[in-house]
Amino acid sequence: PPKLRVLAFSAIYYSPKGSPKPERSPVVIISTVTSTGEERQIIAENIDGDKVVIEDFIRQVKEFDPDIIVGYGTNRMDWEFLQKRARKMEVKFTVDRVGAEPHRSVYGHISITGRANIDLLDFADELPEVKVKTLENVADYLGVMKVKDRLLIEDVEIAEYWENPEKRPLLAQFSMENAKCVMGIYEALADFAVELSKLVGLPLDQIGRAAVGFRVEWFLIREAYRMKELIPRRVERRYRPYAGGMVLKPKPGIHEDVAVLDFKSMYPNIMIEYNISPDTYLDPSEPEPPQGVNVAPEVGHRFVKAPPGFYKRVLSGLISVRDEIRRRLRKVKPGSVEYRVLDARQKAVKVITNATYGYAGWVGARWYIKPIAEATTAWGRSIILNTIEMARSMGLEVIYSDTDSIFIKYDPEKIKALSKRIKEKIGLEIKPDKIYKRIFFTEAKKRYCGLLPNGELDIVGLEVVRGDWAAIAKNVQEEVLRLILKEKSVEKAVRFVQKVISNLRERRIPYKDLVIWKTLTRPVEKYAVKAPHVEAAKILMKEGWELSPNDKIGYVIVEGPGRLYKKAKPHILASYEELDIEYYVSNQVVPAALRVLSMFGVTADDLNPPKTLFDFLKKG
Repeated sequence: PPKLRVLAFSAIYYSPKGSPKPERSPVVIISTVTSTGEERQIIAENIDGDKVVIEDFIRQVKEFDPDIIVGYGTNRMDWEFLQKRARKMEVKFTVDRVGAEPHRSVYGHISITGRANIDLLDFADELPEVKVKTLENVADYLGVMKVKDRLLIEDVEIAEYWENPEKRPLLAQFSMENAKCVMGIYEALADFAVELSKLVGLPLDQIGRAAVGFRVEWFLIREAYRMKELIPRRVERRYRPYAGGMVLKPKPGIHEDVAVLDFKSMYPNIMIEYNISPDTYLDPSEPEPPQGVNVAPEVGHRFVKAPPGFYKRVLSGLISVRDEIRRRLRKVKPGSVEYRVLDARQKAVKVITNATYGYAGWVGARWYIKPIAEATTAWGRSIILNTIEMARSMGLEVIYSDTDSIFIKYDPEKIKALSKRIKEKIGLEIKPDKIYKRIFFTEAKKRYCGLLPNGELDIVGLEVVRGDWAAIAKNVQEEVLRLILKEKSVEKAVRFVQKVISNLRERRIPYKDLVIWKTLTRPVEKYAVKAPHVEAAKILMKEGWELSPNDKIGYVIVEGPGRLYKKAKPHILASYEELDIEYYVSNQVVPAALRVLSMFGVTADDLNPPKTLFDFLKKG
């Protein structure tokens, strides 16, 4: 393949009041890194000098003439911002190969004629292990640059760093590290992106932006053409829900040595095994044909056993291709170019294979009929129930199950025997996906935290992710989980929370950990409900800030009478002394800790350290 020229960039915008807006916020720094190893920075001399920055960036792009331009969040923010800012500066923003400007195209991506524009944020969903998809988190996960080794500056701090001559070099360093991270992420994901593009048939600049359903559909269109099958028209339909996968209520508490057994491509294999396809579905009014039918449990949908349906042919082809690639991988030296390409290819095939079932249940799909999705999940539930019964009959304790996996007490010999039995009786492959040294379950489904053999915590569904949590709540919960799972000590976890509360009351917790961030989803005047972040936004607007939908508002809760929204104040206009500390104790720290500790009989009173000697004696 040709050696492609790649340019990665990252831009910094100066906006002392609110999120950057191209009408008023200059571009003060643009950092670039190229595939030839060249690093460059364009830095404005002052906030009125960004015309030169934009012109230099355009010149640099034209001189280097990249085949691919990569950024992070560029489809959502940077390209349109730079184009509008250039227009304000009366500069034609031509960074393509034909003298035209970037324009919005299919799937919402920005098209740059003659070059592939790749927004790496579009590929972040391929990394489910990265919970918060920031540039630094993705770079850390992929081993590009560790978060602990780099400089981080919050958006709200950028103006302060730019205005301070002593801090400005740090802002330049931050920008260059961002550009290096962008290039590093591209290098880590490029093979996968190229192989996915080749498999599906969408251009490289569209494949990441296209939703999974469209990726699958374009692949199916290709296969239908190859098989000389007619391609259905797209039809508008109303969403109709159907029963999903089987989720068994967990056994709450802590469990030692737990294995997660995962069915290999369960839903695609079900669709192959039972010939589930739009062209094999038999309407209830039709008689059973001589070749017989497969009847789905619970729902009763029928699918003819022969000939092989469209989905069966497509999925069988994908699975056999992936198996062949993996056989070749075993013969190739890890780390070699051939290994990297083959590994990227098998991952691309896996993504499309596993997404086909979800596509079948999407009402926007060209090949949609509801019985396909209903029958596939019905067979899935039946298989999981049979697996649970088999495991229990062999003396294995089943702790939890979710869709296509079961959590059982780890017993290598019995698990090996169970896998063999499932292969013989059901015809599907099941094997350990993860093994936890220790795992904690709440009473709710899809909420647990496991300790992996490497010492990392695997948190699922327990995360403090709501928009009205401050960083202190997240930090407390993670440390509580760590103390319970790694050190097996509820007492240490309780003492830790008590210490945090004491530090909070003594104002020793960093102020930034008490800021609550929430995004405006509409213009401030359109909110009917009085919410804390909306009231904080109104205060900022009175101070001259220009705010609009998608702006993040940082606020704190200060002391004072009335409802919570009346006590919200923008964090940049408040001081630590004003904070309502007891709000943070009662509504942030304690609830976050109790999401875990309440399972061990711990109450809010147990977490509150005594404030006075009298309280201490009373507790005693």
